[in-house]
Amino acid sequence: MLQEFLRRFTGQKRSSDEAKKRLQFSLVYDKLEVNDTTLTDLQTDIVNVISKYFEIDQDALELKVKNDKDVSALVFNTPILHVKRKRA
Repeated sequence: MLQEFLRRFTGQKRSSDEAKKRLQFSLVYDKLEVNDTTLTDLQTDIVNVISKYFEIDQDALELKVKNDKDVSALVFNTPILHVKRKRA
């Protein structure tokens, strides 16, 4: 019980949750025929572009593919900590 409280307080994720997430990604991307390298490169590119304009919480970001019949959608979800302002 104390471990669960500390995990929630510090934001640590359980290894079983991470393993489940990786397995779900593997199943979806196998169906779409997307390899791990492509997925990692895509996530890196998306983070780099978004980071030009926003400071984001990279530890909490999620990259998902949602399927609905014949259509797939890429969903990128991340908390925005603040907007970066350009200096004039």
